Amino acid sequence: MPSFSTSLSGLEADSQDLSVISNNLANLNTVAYKGGTATFQDLFYQQIGSSGDGNPIQVGVGTTIGTVAGNYTQGTVQSTGVPTDVAVEGNGFFVGSNNGEQVYLRAGNFTVGPTGILQAADGSQILGFPAVNGAINTNQTPGPLTISTGTISPPKSTANAQLSMNLNSGATVGTVFSTPLTVYDSLGAAHILTYTFTNTGPGAWSYNITIPAADVGAAGAPVSIKAGTLTFNGAGQLTAPAGNVTGINIAGLADGANTLTYNWNLYSSPTTPVLTQVAAPSAVSTTQQDGFSAGSLSSYTINSDGTIEGTFSNGQTQPLGQILLASFANEQGLVRNGSNEFIASLSSGAANIGIPGTGGRGTLSGGALEQSNVDIATEFAALIVAQSGYQANAKVVTTLDTITQDTINLIQ
Repeated sequence: MPSFSTSLSGLEADSQDLSVISNNLANLNTVAYKGGTATFQDLFYQQIGSSGDGNPIQVGVGTTIGTVAGNYTQGTVQSTGVPTDVAVEGNGFFVGSNNGEQVYLRAGNFTVGPTGILQAADGSQILGFPAVNGAINTNQTPGPLTISTGTISPPKSTANAQLSMNLNSGATVGTVFSTPLTVYDSLGAAHILTYTFTNTGPGAWSYNITIPAADVGAAGAPVSIKAGTLTFNGAGQLTAPAGNVTGINIAGLADGANTLTYNWNLYSSPTTPVLTQVAAPSAVSTTQQDGFSAGSLSSYTINSDGTIEGTFSNGQTQPLGQILLASFANEQGLVRNGSNEFIASLSSGAANIGIPGTGGRGTLSGGALEQSNVDIATEFAALIVAQSGYQANAKVVTTLDTITQDTINLIQ
């Protein structure tokens, strides 16, 4: 009599195959979901004899699911515009810490938690290289990444200033031209200096740089911090000073800041002055200085190498941290843990964690999410095949039942 167990093994395997397909279709819209495919393998065989030429006569006892292989192909990347969303393009998994256990994720629908820590939808803390004072040390141990609106960009005192300008060659002796320049001290406070130019003759001007008296704890008229002369040749080119005016000091600032020392750059290169004297109205075309005040975090973006770059209210940008990716020698060995998590196993090998875009790891796309890689047409085709297999095995069971009844009826 044929064994019911053979066809029942087929029913069990087909049922599990249907479960895999159902799970794929259920996760059709799950962020960064990776589909699975069940593959069958035959069970052991019973040898019932040999043929005349010595070949074995074997009867199989059924089938089972051999593997459920993960499909780790790239899903479609869709822009969301949400700054904390990030998609992996290529190989690699985000690294997270969930209650002390290291987990790996493809889903980048992150949020910023109440303490400012970047976390995944399952609550895992996303690991990377946190920035310290705007600098990232890639030799440090990965830790949780923080994006806090309270992050401050420290101030920088002005070290260099430049005025690109023209002084009117037609000006008469005693003609005065003034222009302001804002500089910043070590505390980030702004001070408006006044540059006053006075014509002293053809091709000759004097200058006087002043600061409001109150800024240096004094009273009365503005205080002079630097004075000198400028000389131009007949082509309107600056000839003296022959170099930049260096070491301009502003000491005794009323706000307690350190002495402000900066250079007034008269030349954009050793031989190219930014001051001219031609027959045109005295005017400043551009002013430049490299100081700035303190600023608070106003926005941020995630770059392709995982760097989280913050933009501050003072116009400065600086990194807040860097997201890392993990790669594995055998992705098929990863254990699915639910909640879009994967866990490393002996089969997958240890995680190789590093910077996106290096070591075979993919790059990141900020403000975007990877979609599920499940193809509905492929799954429906597999569903038909699995259904047909299940029906065929069910038919064998009913046929065996009929044969069994007929056999029983032989003795009646």
